[in-house]
Amino acid sequence: MKSSLAQTFRDVADGSASTDRIFPSRTCSRTITDENGIGLPPESIFVVLPYDAEFGHTEKTSTLLLDAKLRAEYENLYRDIDSAKDALVKALQAQSGSKKPIEEEVSLAFTNTDDRFYTALQRISKELEGQKDTPFADVPYDTIFDQKVLDVLGTSDVKSALVNYVRRYNELLAASTFFKKGTFDYYNAAQIAKSLSDNGFFDAKHSVNLYNGERLEIRTRKELEDVIAKEKKAIIKDKELRQKFDAIAKTMEKNVILREFQAYVLDQEAILSQLSNINKFKEDIWKSYIRANYDLYLNLMSKYEAAQKRQKEIEDEAAIQRTEWERVINIFNERFFVPFTLEVRNRTAVMLGSEKIIDLGFTYHDGNENAVMAKNDLLRCLSTGERRAFYILNVIFEVEVRTKNGQETLMVIDDIADSFDYQNKYAIIQYLKDINEYLSKFRQIIMTHNFDFFRTICSRFVPYSQCLMASKNQSGIVLDKASGIRNIFVNNWKKAFFTDGAKRVASIPFLRNLVEFTRGEDDPNFITLTSLLHWKPGSASVTNGDLDKIYGGICGSAESYSDPTKPVMDFIQEVGTACLSAASDSLEVKIVLAMATRLAAESFMIAKLADPALVASISGNQTQQLVARFKSQFPGEAVAAEVLDRVQIMTPENIHLNSFMYEPIVDMSAEHLRKLYSDVKSL
Repeated sequence: MKSSLAQTFRDVADGSASTDRIFPSRTCSRTITDENGIGLPPESIFVVLPYDAEFGHTEKTSTLLLDAKLRAEYENLYRDIDSAKDALVKALQAQSGSKKPIEEEVSLAFTNTDDRFYTALQRISKELEGQKDTPFADVPYDTIFDQKVLDVLGTSDVKSALVNYVRRYNELLAASTFFKKGTFDYYNAAQIAKSLSDNGFFDAKHSVNLYNGERLEIRTRKELEDVIAKEKKAIIKDKELRQKFDAIAKTMEKNVILREFQAYVLDQEAILSQLSNINKFKEDIWKSYIRANYDLYLNLMSKYEAAQKRQKEIEDEAAIQRTEWERVINIFNERFFVPFTLEVRNRTAVMLGSEKIIDLGFTYHDGNENAVMAKNDLLRCLSTGERRAFYILNVIFEVEVRTKNGQETLMVIDDIADSFDYQNKYAIIQYLKDINEYLSKFRQIIMTHNFDFFRTICSRFVPYSQCLMASKNQSGIVLDKASGIRNIFVNNWKKAFFTDGAKRVASIPFLRNLVEFTRGEDDPNFITLTSLLHWKPGSASVTNGDLDKIYGGICGSAESYSDPTKPVMDFIQEVGTACLSAASDSLEVKIVLAMATRLAAESFMIAKLADPALVASISGNQTQQLVARFKSQFPGEAVAAEVLDRVQIMTPENIHLNSFMYEPIVDMSAEHLRKLYSDVKSL
């Protein structure tokens, strides 16, 4: 019943329709409203199951690490940076003509990974500062760095051809009248001419002097370009170089992309001189692209470096701040007994928003030895109770988030303490008590099969009037005010011992316990009371008057029951029969049914066995020994044997109970006991 109720609330929280999971075709009705008749919004319901391995901390619970003021400043730092970065990336995209992701390509070029864009930009800052020209600014990036082109350039034949080409090219460059490798060569010579002209060098009547034994003065851009063109032609027309170029060009005819590369190389043949070291060429190309957009680069880097400094200051400040998360950790570590401690590995990153989910670190403790463990490895090593205790951590997270957000919440708690040891069970109870006392926006429905948990909740913070017990009978489910939570014998049954038959009979095992605790099992009263729980040779002769005397000697009473001469055994069967149709499923009704059932079963077996000496010789576990002898002597009585087995299963713990622990019978359905008693009586 409780699991179905919890699931119904969870359906509301999930925005799902409730259905009968066994008979889905049945028509179902669900109505959950507040005290004003208004339906509860889904976000106001929080269902806590006994254990949910999938329920963990999320991006929502990670907000417990949030410092709103610091995080706002942190995010603003990068808002300006993102704008400057977008401007540079857009310019580089236009400059390169590339359709590839620019940030990844730049990062790969300078760091060999695709996610370190800013590291790449910082790495080349000094090189860019010293670079005055942009020789490869107009090279179409995708034409050179298409994967098919790179694959061909990486083959051994092409590599060898490139080495030969570059060797001859360098020889020609060294023999050139004016060109000099690395300073004034095929590529940057043209860039120098253009740069001088664009900056008004020749318009200002300046001149360039070239030396080759004698001085050649250049007064115009055209004169300089003519000299450069003549030098280029001398190199490109070299017969040996032409042969080496043709050897490379023939490999580039396989598909459209390679033919595009071939066409570009035919127009810009000297590009081949750069391809023998493709990685360096990629760096040089990106440096040309970036140097061509240097103002955008400088703007981004100035903002980034300033933000980096302030980011470090914010992170240092965040690292020493105490947040709500520390409160959750303290609640868990101080109250719950588990063999590990935990911490947040990425505390500052989550706090400032650069990471969204908390990364928990775990240290397992065993004596003086400690071991750092991953979550999944830890969970495999924990007991069921310890895993459930860890689950409570996530429940605390959820409660704290809802508290922080001011969310009115109905907590539906389904056997949260199941499988816990007593220390952790009481820690949970104290936490629920704290929620009740200090969190005004929370209400709780707490459900359990654990009677000790139920009784402790009642004694700690739930008023007796708000404790209910659920039972199911043929007419439906009944919620009754709880009874018998606090010492039912003293507070209830003693007062009705001489007036209420069910309470009088139910008191017999309690009286027997009291004699056992105070006088021992050899006391005559203990023996007499035992004969009212098992069929013994003297059982039939014990009267209500005898029971009154025992009660009076224990409890100091001189009262008498209305029919003192009536045998107690007959009285138990009469009261048991009345309980078959009783409207109540109270504790005393269930105890009477259990007692009457076992006595009727033993009476049946003793009569069938017809062996008084056997009965007299039994000193313990009488029902078990009688059932064993009955099965042995009457192997054909299969129906009776099945009923008697159920008697052994259902009645012992329901009779041998005391005022400190009578959970088994509280948790058992009275309907099951009624059926069993009827089955025994029909034997």
